[in-house]
Formats: sequence, structure tokens, C-alpha cells
Amino acid sequence: MKIASRPRVIIRRCPTYDVEQIRRIVREGLEELDLRPHGRTLVKPNCVASGPSFPHAYTRPEFLEGVLRALQDRNDGRVKELALGERCGITLPTRMSFDGAGYYPMLQRTGVKHYHFEEEPQVEIRLTHKERLRDYLFTPEPVAKADFFVNCPKFKSHPWTTVTFSMKNYIGIQDDRHRLIDHDHRLDEKIADLQYIVQPQFIAIDAIVAGEGRMLTPIPRKLGLVIMGNSQAAFDALCCHIIGVDPYTVDHLRLASERGFGSLDLDALEISGDVTLEEAQAMAKGFKVGLVRVEKYFEGSHITAYAGPPPEPERTDYCWGGCPGALEEAIEILRLYDEQCDEKMPRMHIVFGAYEGKIDAAPGERVVFIGDCAKWSGNLHGRLVNVESLYKDRAHKDPYHAKHDDIFAKAVTVMRKMATTDPSEPLRLEGCPVSVAEQVLTLVEIGKTKNPYLSPADAVRFSKGYLGWQGKALMKRISGKPYQIHGPCERGQAAPEVSPPTLPDAE
Repeated sequence: MKIASRPRVIIRRCPTYDVEQIRRIVREGLEELDLRPHGRTLVKPNCVASGPSFPHAYTRPEFLEGVLRALQDRNDGRVKELALGERCGITLPTRMSFDGAGYYPMLQRTGVKHYHFEEEPQVEIRLTHKERLRDYLFTPEPVAKADFFVNCPKFKSHPWTTVTFSMKNYIGIQDDRHRLIDHDHRLDEKIADLQYIVQPQFIAIDAIVAGEGRMLTPIPRKLGLVIMGNSQAAFDALCCHIIGVDPYTVDHLRLASERGFGSLDLDALEISGDVTLEEAQAMAKGFKVGLVRVEKYFEGSHITAYAGPPPEPERTDYCWGGCPGALEEAIEILRLYDEQCDEKMPRMHIVFGAYEGKIDAAPGERVVFIGDCAKWSGNLHGRLVNVESLYKDRAHKDPYHAKHDDIFAKAVTVMRKMATTDPSEPLRLEGCPVSVAEQVLTLVEIGKTKNPYLSPADAVRFSKGYLGWQGKALMKRISGKPYQIHGPCERGQAAPEVSPPTLPDAE
């Protein structure tokens, strides 16, 4: 598909999660944009986490039901398959997140098929653009084969990328092993590369209750809006303007626009609906975004954080896409599950990147170095300590051979590391990045807080989801079906045709 030459964004008022009102609004949006679903139609929500502990982290089922019914209303007989698909947060089964979000009853009511992306074959997409991080990516087969792609993100902030609107929602079109590759200081470039896999013909964002400040544990902010569009770059740019953010300061938007995925300029798009941009801006006034450095984030707590530059300091002096942001999410998760988390947490010092300053650790205070690129040399507890970088250039991370550990393997690794490290010695967590899950488990061991992964409220849902996931994977292995398929793959009509914008001749 070609990127829309006439980008349009529609802002509609919708104060509650009323399915029929959402259905009518979305149907009218599709009509106004002259869009009808066809072929393999795939709807992608944002369901990174769900359930009572994460009530504002995901696209609500009422919203999705309204979207799905509107698509059914617009079906003129050309739809071969209408499906919903997602990969939730790393290590957790998508089945668990779908269950916690209430998706299964909604899918049954609508008669719509669903995909748990980590349970589908992963196919290879070749990249040829000049600025690519690597020559190929892997994505679930239903994404590659989509003919009509509908992106249904949640209107949220993000600690790594400022916002998570339509483009950022693409992190969920990769499984764990491929998602972690390049999820570092060049995360925005990774998101821009993912745009070459598929493009939405239609976007509808759940901005009825938005999420401020964070990704997994956002602060709810009632906006009462449904926003729709036909161009991902223009759509995200408008959402940025609603919350007072210059879209050109959001790197993945700027990069995608520079590569031909659409303009970020307000003058280049047409805005309609029953809410003006100025009215929407008034509704969102003071909206809190992400991008808080880890040192600032932990001021006043028992944790003192230190961050030096990641590899390639000529690009950035801080790793916005990796370990520091994961620590921020980790502590917020622990605070959800244990009200005494901050009181239980002992004084500790956590170091990221190539830090060169002093670490003010008193005797008995734990020092933790997180990430392969952590590097430091200095006096600690009366003796010289030298921590070397373990970072390997991304060229050594081949997607063909990528691996990942599930939560049980991560838990064993963390417990072994804690058991074999003298508390008076620095603790080193390896990885690039070190995931939210691993950092949660480490803080649980150090602070003796309640373990979210052992929460009785989630245990049944997790066990059911995990066993279903692993059971399906086992059956595929027994039948000889490969999980990762190398070589050219079948592409649907939603595969983008992109030409970089023509730059004016220099005078």
C-alpha cells in the first residue's frame, strides 16, 4: 500500500466506553475516510499488560468491540478474515493479558478470530533502506500477510520514547526474542525500521481514558476522545500536538517521516470531527509525558541511580530505550503489589552505562551495575573496583539465532546470581537490555518485597496462559512446523510502498 497522500485525522467526543457509541463513531470515521476492510483484516490493540493491577495500560475491550463491529458494518463481502492479534509484555503469555483485559468474551460476542503473536510462525522481512539497523526483521505471519491493517493503540505516555501512540504500538508485532534486539539507546530507530513491515489503512486510538507518565502503570487521565486517521505519521503528530509535544522532538516520528512515511506538519493534514484541536488541547492541558532520567526519578527514595552514556555516545548521552526506563517501570510495578515497597527497600546504588563519577555508597549499602554496557572504576567500600563493559556491537546479535528466556528461567538466573554474589560485592546484571521482569525479580530479592509473579490474584490466569502457550508450542515442534521461517515470505496488501521524500536542491 502507498502512504496516504491526503492525511486526515478525525477527533470525536466519546465520554464513556459505550460500545454502540464507539461503533457509530468508528463507522462514521471509516465512511468519512472512504475505507472498507478487505482480505485479511487484522486489528492490533495495545495490551502490554492488563487486569486489576494495570487497569489503564491497555486498549479497552469495549473500544475494540466498537471498532470490530464497525468494521463488520463496513464489510461489503470482501473480508476473508477478520482477526485481532497482539504480543503483550515480555515474558508474560499473551493469553494471560487477553484474559485479564476481558478480550475473550468480546471476541466470542463478535465472532472474531484472534492471534497470540508469540504462538504464530515468525517470518522474515528484508530491509533495504539506507538507515536500517539491520538487513532483516522477523514478525508474526498474520502481520506480514495482512491486507487491511487497523492499529488500535492506547493513548499513553512512555518512559523511553515520550509517547506511545500508533507507531510505538509496533513493538507488539515482534515476539520476545526479536523485540529485545535493538531495544536500547537506538530504540527509536528500531521503531522506525518496524514501519517497513506493515502500515495501517485505519487508526483508532483509545483516548477515552488516557494514561499519563508511564507505560505499564500510567496515571489515568479522562480525555473522552476517539481519534481516527488514515496516515500514521500525521496521526501521531496530531496526538502530540494535543498534549503540547512537538512531534519533531519524538525521534521515532521524525525518523519515520524523514524516510517517507508521511509529514508531521499540521499544515499537511486535514482535521475534522466534533472536537477542534484547540478544544482537545484544553482537555489535555498539563498532560504528563515520559522521558524522566533515572537519577531524577529516584530522588527521595532509598535508591540512588547513576547513568553514564551508552555505547555510541556520539548519538546520545543517555540510554532512553533500555535498562534505565525498565528500572522505572519495575519499581512502579512493585509499588502496585506491595504498599510497603519503598520502606522495605534498603539503601542501594544502581549504575547504568559508562559512569565516571563517584558512587556514594556507605558500608553495607548494595551496589548494582545493570546492563552489558555498565562500566565504572573507582573506590568502593575502601577498595578499588573495576567494572568492565560487556557490550557487544549489535552486528553480533543475529535475529536468525536470537533466543529468549521465559519468566521461570529469568527467576532462576536472578536467584542464582543473588546466591553467588557476596552482598558486600557489586552485583552485575547482564543483558542488553536487562528486561523489566529481571529488574523486578532483582529488587524483590534485595528488598524482600512481595513478588508480583507469585501474586495469588494472577496465579491462575498466568498458569492457564503459560500452559496453553507452551502446549501449543510443543505440538508445533512435534508436528515439525518451524517457529522461525527464513527467506522471502508472502506479504499482504498492507505492506508499505515507501519512497523517501524528495529534498529541495541546495542553493
